[in-house]
Order: sequence, then C-alpha cells, then structure tokens
Amino acid sequence: MRTRHTFTITNPDFKAQLLQWSQQFEEVVWLDSNSHQQHYSTYDTVLAVDAFTCISTDCQQAFDQLQEYQTITKDWIFGYFTYDLKNDIEHLKSEHVDGLDFPELFFFQPKKLFLITGDVVEMQYLKMVDDELESDLKDIAAYKLDQEGTPLTPVNIQMRLTKEQYLEKVNTMLAHIHRGDIYEANFCHEFYAEKTEIDPLETYIKLNTISKAPFAAYFKNHQHYVLCASPERYLTKINQKVISQPIKGTATRSTDTLIDENLKNELQNNPKERSENIMIVDLVRNDLAHTAKKGSVTVEELCAVYTFEQVHQMISTITSEVDANIPPVQIVKTTFPMGSMTGAPKISAMQIIENLEATKRGLYSGSIGYFTPAGDFDFNVIIRSILYNAENRYVSYSVGSAITSKSDPLKEFEECLIKAKAMKEVLEN
Repeated sequence: MRTRHTFTITNPDFKAQLLQWSQQFEEVVWLDSNSHQQHYSTYDTVLAVDAFTCISTDCQQAFDQLQEYQTITKDWIFGYFTYDLKNDIEHLKSEHVDGLDFPELFFFQPKKLFLITGDVVEMQYLKMVDDELESDLKDIAAYKLDQEGTPLTPVNIQMRLTKEQYLEKVNTMLAHIHRGDIYEANFCHEFYAEKTEIDPLETYIKLNTISKAPFAAYFKNHQHYVLCASPERYLTKINQKVISQPIKGTATRSTDTLIDENLKNELQNNPKERSENIMIVDLVRNDLAHTAKKGSVTVEELCAVYTFEQVHQMISTITSEVDANIPPVQIVKTTFPMGSMTGAPKISAMQIIENLEATKRGLYSGSIGYFTPAGDFDFNVIIRSILYNAENRYVSYSVGSAITSKSDPLKEFEECLIKAKAMKEVLEN
C-alpha cells in the first residue's frame, strides 16, 4: 500500500522547510520532540499530510467507530481525541460554552508521511501519489525561510473566570475533597479572544521556540488548528508494552543557576506535589490494569523531576504488558481521559469538574498522535496549547492545576499563570 524511500538530511533547514511545505494541505499533523531524548520515543519528528480517508464524529460510539476505522485501514492514521469523549465511556455530559467547535474525534489516513530520526528521513507515500515524491522534495528544498519571522498582531486575551471567581470555585472543590467526595481534581479555566485572526504557523513556530517541548504538535484540519507545546506523554504502545507518563507537580524556572537548582530540589521534595503525583500514579496503574497481563503493571519511575524551558515538572512512568489480541483502541478507551487531567476517583472528579468549570474543554486535555499499521501508537496530552477556529475567529488556551486537600487557592491561581506564560507571551506579543 505504501512505498518507502529514505535519505540522509544534509540541509540544516530541511525540517523548517518541510513544515512550511506542509501548509498547502488541508490536513496536517506535525509532531516534534525538539531533540529531547525521551525514553520510549520512536521518532524525532513526524509529518503526515493530505487525507486519503478520514473519520470525524461526535462522542456517541466514537471509540467503536474508530476501532472499526483503524481495523479497516490497517495503515497509519493520525488525529486526536477530545476530552469530551469521556461522555462515550461514562454517563457524563459536557454542556458548557464551546467557541472552538471542533469535532470530538478526528483521524485521517495520510497520503504522504515523513518519519525523521536523527539525520535520516523515511518517506512513506501511498502508491497513488508515489510519482509526486521527486517533485515534492524539490519543492521542499526550494522554500525560502524568513529568518526574522512574520510579526504577529497582538491578541487581546480575556479570562473566562475572574480571579475572585476562580478562588471561589477552588474553595468549592476543596469542600468536596474535605467531605471525601474526591481526593484530587484537575481544575481548569480558559483564556480566550473572540473576533480574532492569527497566523497559525507563525504562532506555532514562536510558541515552539519559547517552549521546545518534547511532545510539541502542529495540527490543521481545514479551519481547525492546534498549536501545541506539550511536555507530557499520555500513552504509547511499543509492541506489547504500554507506557504512560503523567505529569503532576510544577515549579517555575529562574535565570539564576543556583536559584533554579533550588527550585528544582524544592519541587522534588515538596510533599504536596509528590502526593498529587502519587495519587495519579495509582489511578494510572488501575487504568492500565484493565488491559494488562496479570501482574505486569509496573511503576518504572516515581516522581522524577525533569526540566523544560519554562518550568520544572514532576513525571512518573508506569508500564504494562498486553496480549497481542487486545485492540489498540481498546487500550486507549480504558485509560481515557488521562488521570493527570481528571483526578481521583476519576468519574467523581469528572462530574465535579463539569459542575465547576465554565468552558467545554474540547481538545484541551485531550490528545494528538497516531496509530501505526502494526497497532502501536503514541499520544501526547494537549496542554500548554493554543487552539484556533479560523472560521469562527476564536482563539483559546486553557490552564489548570491539581487541587488536593493541601491546596492553597491563591497558589493554584499563580501556578496557572506560570503555565499560561508562554501562550500569553506569544499571543500578546
């Protein structure tokens, strides 16, 4: 079905030219590790463009439809899961305002695929377009890059909740926790702009330059865009091994090396941050157990602190082994939405989140990634991301934090502002 060609990259601008070249297509998924040497990563950069087939649906029986689509195509498929697919899995609902209006699930089978590892690129083209490969490579090499970049028009960002409203809602969340309804919940709020136009590619490039995140993504589906600088992997499957790497625990960075190291050490030893992380590790272990071989769920790394451009983050790694006959979509379904963006117990946390948040999450705290023909997959967590509907002229980003019994509402608000810093900087220019 696909022809394969490989060559060694000698032009240092090849990746940037490739991303520019991709903009002519209506469907684009660009996944970039930004040279982070993440354990369990298969490729450094991936580009998939131009849908041969696709699936686009609301939440009703979405996972069943995707499983059928994935089984029929037996090919690479790229796309996303929105947070609101929770309503397909549990008796839940999403009734808040939604200015973005994305389909709740979208995947496509690309005609053209580029897989970059180190300085080697493998191109997999469907046979129907294989004769375009040579001209495509010439077109990519001919792209002239603007080293300065296009100046962006500042965007006037509004908060969906005022500071006072945010603090009041966190206190309500704390009351649920103190009553024993939940142990932890991820409470999020939206920053947005209406009647606004942005340059999606330039905005992504600037956001990625600031963040250099290991699970960055640029997504385009006609008028829908995701400009993602995510530091977090949701779930990956390599052969029969499944890996989840939830983030819980955040500290700001400092330009002073000594202060920065102290901030990192404080995060490593912070009992509140560690308890947040461990609660989610327990939740993920339970989620993975639904499809795991008995006794195979393992915590490989607990509360390790990793450093990124904007923040330090506490990350744990949980793995399991699955039988070869378990459908890959089923593994995703039994772990979705990811515990780091919900809370514990998961269903109760999602119900309380829905009652307190003011915006439909949509693609925020969902996931972008791919399935391979062999049934492997890799998906990120859509955080630190700008979402854009060009037709509606609506721009949005959301941030959140984990609320536990030890939470101080004001400090949680300040943590949200730290997480919003890169998106705010890019949009407000």
